[in-house]
Amino acid sequence: MLFSSIIFLFYFLPVVLVLYYGTFWSRRLQNTLLLLVSLFFYGWGEPKYVFLMIGSIVFNYVMGMLIHRYQKRFLLVLTIVGNLGVLFVFKYLSFFVRNLNAATDYRYQLSVPNIVLPIGISFFTFQAMSYVIDVYRKNVKVQKNPFYLGLYVSFFPQLIAGPIVRYAAIEEQIMNRKETWQKFSAGSCRFIMGLSKKVLISNNMAVIADRIFTMQGQQHIPVSLAWLGAIAYTLQIYYDFSGYSDMAIGLGLMFGFKFEENFNYPYISRSIGEFWRRWHISLGTWFKEYVYFPLGGSRVANKDKMVRNMLVVWALTGIWHGAEWTFVFWGLFNFVFLMLERLLDFESSDIPSVIKHVYCMLLVTLGWVLFRSTDLIQAGRYIADMFGFGKEGLSSQYTWMFIRENIVFLMAGIIFSMPIAQKTNAYIYKQKSRYQVLEACYPFAVIALFIISISYLVKGTYNPFIYFNF
Repeated sequence: MLFSSIIFLFYFLPVVLVLYYGTFWSRRLQNTLLLLVSLFFYGWGEPKYVFLMIGSIVFNYVMGMLIHRYQKRFLLVLTIVGNLGVLFVFKYLSFFVRNLNAATDYRYQLSVPNIVLPIGISFFTFQAMSYVIDVYRKNVKVQKNPFYLGLYVSFFPQLIAGPIVRYAAIEEQIMNRKETWQKFSAGSCRFIMGLSKKVLISNNMAVIADRIFTMQGQQHIPVSLAWLGAIAYTLQIYYDFSGYSDMAIGLGLMFGFKFEENFNYPYISRSIGEFWRRWHISLGTWFKEYVYFPLGGSRVANKDKMVRNMLVVWALTGIWHGAEWTFVFWGLFNFVFLMLERLLDFESSDIPSVIKHVYCMLLVTLGWVLFRSTDLIQAGRYIADMFGFGKEGLSSQYTWMFIRENIVFLMAGIIFSMPIAQKTNAYIYKQKSRYQVLEACYPFAVIALFIISISYLVKGTYNPFIYFNF
């Protein structure tokens, strides 16, 4: 069930809110309700995978209790192997068999299993693992109520697309959160902003990107068209994922939970290192906390080990995103430039900020082309077309047609990827006595955005979601 769907917006969410606030006298009843509706939400598309979710909850609950009691390292290893084993079977087994077949004689070919990827499996698996690891480290108390651990793992706002919430961040909120009208109104506004980012900008950019990448998959395309497709996808993936993160954070506030931010205007970055401190913050934090630091981080005496640690993290980051070589090389692509920036002390250099920003966005855009391509061959062909090696010329009538039809959304995507609105809101708030009219107009602007977004959904606008694949 998509957040940006009529059935979620006008059926599921209103009913859940009424039931939740209708049981205000009992926190335990509210938590039980949220667990049940979260499992229902997850099972909406593929009911059989609810049992996978329940199995993950039960397994990590039992292992958490055993680790708390016995503090044995082998129990932690067993838990990690169990979680990663399930993730491997559902997400990577087909990829592994395909590559194994390609490397062996045709007489020994294995049947490639056709396994449907459970939605959000990477997100809820990482959350469950972080809980057990933190119990072993004694960073959090073991959760003795399996239903509350189930709520943490399956809570529907952040279940399918993050942010990846660590148990320590909401441990106290499970029983002691405070619902207020201020939280609810702020959450509603945040949700609508995320919805409009997804429906109005990301979905329209998806139309351009998907058409151009499909065209390029059949033949070489002109330079201008290749760049337009790459820029459209760069905007699509940002507004797709950050829009969903905004909706998740907003929904959390509506139920009294406060989640950490997941994006901080990554497209204003002036280095790849800064970009990754601003993009998908919860995933970067997870890998830093549970992979990079345990390996020794950057404080190891030997520089070779520091390089090794970063290589491991970025290889895993690429693999986490998908079972294709494009994702593996995308992770390594980021590793190479992060390593070079660190070795050259790039962020502290005297290079003008404008040049740093252009450099960063060029690499980010090229990285997204690799990320979006179906295979390495298409990625190479597409990048060749971007720089004129496809010999299809510079201009194309399709380029100007796409720009003409989507100029408003293209400009909005570029403008709102910068903190212009944030700074404007802060300025108006400081000068509220001078701008009372503008402040009073804010609720009407939010309502207008909601109505426009709904009209696009009712009209049947193209509504894909990239991070469902993860």
